[in-house]
Amino acid sequence: MISAGDFRNGVTFDMDGVVVQIIEFQHVKPGKGAAFVRTKIRNVITGAVIERTFNPTDKYPTAFIERKDMQYLYNDGDLYYFMDNESYEQIPINANMLGDNFRFVKENTDVKVLSYKGNVFGVEPPFFIELQVTKTDPGFKGDTATNATKPAVLETGAEIKVPLFIDEGDMIRVDTRTGEYMERA
Repeated sequence: MISAGDFRNGVTFDMDGVVVQIIEFQHVKPGKGAAFVRTKIRNVITGAVIERTFNPTDKYPTAFIERKDMQYLYNDGDLYYFMDNESYEQIPINANMLGDNFRFVKENTDVKVLSYKGNVFGVEPPFFIELQVTKTDPGFKGDTATNATKPAVLETGAEIKVPLFIDEGDMIRVDTRTGEYMERA
């Protein structure tokens, strides 16, 4: 059991039969009245985010999320296949469970598959991935004063903004959490 007074970012708990994860929390002690905890919570199954306030003495059962290392193999239509690194068992996961940051993952990449009580609800790619630029316009010297960017298509098909000095064929490092260019690889 976890009390609302002990909430921290990333904590998962069972609220009314629904597993939720805390995105943000704030302990509030108004001048008048009782203290409360203001939170932003995400339903881990549907991904819906809501704001809710809790009494600090409220107690909820802790939910344990299993994070299993798996390797992304290939996709077939809307199904993406992952292999367990220990048992070599393959499982298909529907495309709507993958999330936006999965567009940076290429085949044979190790990812974390998230599940609760055996039900898979998400895939967490590594924070940084090295990808090759397959298409971008040439950048010309003198085009700008500072921090100019241009669109580039990566080998996975994802499109991001890169600095002008990046050319086709360059290997770059991308932050999958934000989708931003980090550096040359």
